[in-house]
Amino acid sequence: MGYKTDETGWKVCKKSNDVVVSWRPSSEFPGNVYKGEGVINGSPEKVWECLKPVPNGLRVKWDNNVKRFELLEQITEHISICRTVTPSAAMGIIAPRDFVDVILIKQYEDGTISSNATNVIHPSCTPQSGYVRGFNHPCGCICVPISGEPSKTQVFSFFQTDLGGFLPRSVVDSFFPSSMAEFYNNLAKATKSLKDL
Repeated sequence: MGYKTDETGWKVCKKSNDVVVSWRPSSEFPGNVYKGEGVINGSPEKVWECLKPVPNGLRVKWDNNVKRFELLEQITEHISICRTVTPSAAMGIIAPRDFVDVILIKQYEDGTISSNATNVIHPSCTPQSGYVRGFNHPCGCICVPISGEPSKTQVFSFFQTDLGGFLPRSVVDSFFPSSMAEFYNNLAKATKSLKDL
């Protein structure tokens, strides 16, 4: 929520009809934090159904950057520790990764729903061969209802990911903006297909 309310220092790096992707240097690690914002046609409940980080959820079906999502430990109803596996990307330059995060789901009185995550070490999930262990610094997605528009949702996404390994900074910086624009495009399609059910 702090990233959403703090408007300072963001530089737009990609803009399409529906999505604006911005970045600024991260205060968490020597990389950037990326912010996506866009409006998705669909109620906050439908959009959240597509976004929520749960095993066997819809996210693995539509998000090209999520190959597998595993629950390692359910701590409370709203807090869990999960492992996310990503496929290789950028035409194979970026090898498959895995991330272990503690995730908090939060619902607000105004109908806003957020998924908040950051990296954690978990004894049941040490680094595995075939995957480079990456680290998500505080990141997440926020679904905000739009007043007077019940069938639309404003979606904010924040990524500040240390992909690990030995990737040139330029590869990472070119990957995230286009990947985030694609994320919104695929989320919009997924939400639309839910409406058609």
